[in-house]
Amino acid sequence: MGRKMEWAGRANHMGGLPRKIVVMAVGAFAKIVANFLNTTYVHNADALIRLVHSRPRGVPLLTVSNHMSTLDDPVIWGFKGFPSMDAKLARWFSKFALNLSMLNAFSFFVTEHCIVAGKCIPITRGGGIYQDHMNEALERLSDGEWLHTFPEGKVSQEDAPIRRLKWGIASLIDRAPVTPIVLPIVHHGFQEVMPENFMFGRRPPFPLCNKSINIVVGEPIKFDLSKMRQMATSMSRDPYPCSMGWPGSDPHGLDEAARRYLYSSISEKIRNIMESLRSSSKSTWK
Repeated sequence: MGRKMEWAGRANHMGGLPRKIVVMAVGAFAKIVANFLNTTYVHNADALIRLVHSRPRGVPLLTVSNHMSTLDDPVIWGFKGFPSMDAKLARWFSKFALNLSMLNAFSFFVTEHCIVAGKCIPITRGGGIYQDHMNEALERLSDGEWLHTFPEGKVSQEDAPIRRLKWGIASLIDRAPVTPIVLPIVHHGFQEVMPENFMFGRRPPFPLCNKSINIVVGEPIKFDLSKMRQMATSMSRDPYPCSMGWPGSDPHGLDEAARRYLYSSISEKIRNIMESLRSSSKSTWK
C-alpha cells in the first residue's frame, strides 16, 4: 500500500501554514488537558527538553513510551515548560491509519489531512515492518528528526508490566543511517483521563478532569549495534529458516534469521529498561 497523503506532511506544504495551525491547536489542547483540567507531574523533564531543543546535528531522537489511552499523544507533551505548540520542534508520531469505512470520503480526507499535517505517519496495521509508512518513518529519522512511538502497539489500561514490544521500533534503530538517541518514557494516569470503559463500554466524549498524570523520563539507552549484529549472525544459524517475506538482505549483510534475532534483542532491551523505569517509579506516582 502506498503512502497516504505524504504531501500534506511536507514542511513547505502551503507555506507550512497547515502544519503550524494543526500543531498549535493540538498543542493548546494538550496544555489545557494536562495543566488546567488535570495536574501533571514530570520527573526528569530536562532530559527530554534538552534533547528536543539541542542534540548533535543530524542525530535523530526516538522516544518510546507505554500506551495507556488514546490521549497519550498529544497530552503527554502538554506539561509546563515543554514547547508543544512549536511546529518546528514538534515530534513526528507513528500511529495506526484511520479505517476508511468509519468515515465518508470527504470526512476521511479532511481528518487524514489534519493528522498528516500535524506530523503523524499513518502506519497500516498488519502491514509489516517494511511497509511504505515505516520507510517514511525511517526517512524522518534519516533527516535527524524526532519520532515518538508506542512500541507495545496498542492501548492497555491495566497496571501491569510492559508487554512484548513490536519489532518495528527495533528495525528503525537498526536501519537508520545514524543511530538515534532512544529515550524511554513511562506514564500513569491517562487511563483515568480517558478510560476505555467509562460508560456502556465506551470512552467519555471529553477528557475527564481533576486527575493526576505522572510522567517519568528515563535516560538515553545505549546500543552497541555492531556487537549486537555480530551476536545475531552467530546465534541465528538455522538450516530451516521460517521466512516472513522480508527483503533478502540488509546493508549490514544480515539475513532474515539474523535480523529476527537482532530485532528481538533490541526490543527486549528496550522493554526491560521501560519496565525497570515503570517499576521503580510507581512509588512516586501521585
